[in-house]
Amino acid sequence: MTSIDFTGQTVLITGGTRGIGAAIAKEFHDAGANLILTGDNQAEIDQCIESDLSAGLEGIEYMQVEFTNDDSLDGFFKKIAKLSRLDVLVNNAGTNRNNPIDEIKTEDIDLLHAVNLRAHFLLTREVAKLMKAAKSGKIVSIASIWGVISRERRAAYSATKWGIIGLTKAVAADLGPYNVLVNAVSPGFTLTELTKATLSQEEYDSLSAQVPLRRFATPDEIARIVMFLASPLNTYITGQNIVVDGGFVSV
Repeated sequence: MTSIDFTGQTVLITGGTRGIGAAIAKEFHDAGANLILTGDNQAEIDQCIESDLSAGLEGIEYMQVEFTNDDSLDGFFKKIAKLSRLDVLVNNAGTNRNNPIDEIKTEDIDLLHAVNLRAHFLLTREVAKLMKAAKSGKIVSIASIWGVISRERRAAYSATKWGIIGLTKAVAADLGPYNVLVNAVSPGFTLTELTKATLSQEEYDSLSAQVPLRRFATPDEIARIVMFLASPLNTYITGQNIVVDGGFVSV
């Protein structure tokens, strides 16, 4: 199997303390990358730091960032601007609220827009300055199958994920001349810890039956696609949305 080496590279992953973000972080760390991981919960970050120390892991820095707070964002951006290099950005942080269109609260629309789209947009803008100057870099944003298709109760969420895919295509055009490749990954049903805790066995079986592969993705399966797109193996894929869903949206 061809190995991917990120030794000496710096990788920033938002929402890197749990779920798919944590799986992405593990893949990059195992490949030798130096990591900067964000989380919104300081207690959760402290647990991650303690776990890393116990395991003897090095090369991982955590930053607590509230994507709904402009002061927190500005402080974060100032730290990013001081980096000597940034090779990869993975826009992963996200949240969700599911309600029918006539029951969606304005505060939920604002929350999803702030976390799922606005923060991605602003961070990409700041990172683009570093990558343009270096004439090198990879940006991968985590979208969703609900940015490709949709269903009931998904209006607010789908709007933000469609936005991420549109942002990806436009930024790829802006940064292509500077050798910066920009892509999105749209996971389908993925067996995260949250999914395990919230779905009954009956619900899991019902959803799995709708997927041609008859199962959910594991977080590491999503992570490996992200790592490929961010790696030296990818030299010509940009402006794309890679759907990783076991065939769900295609059949």
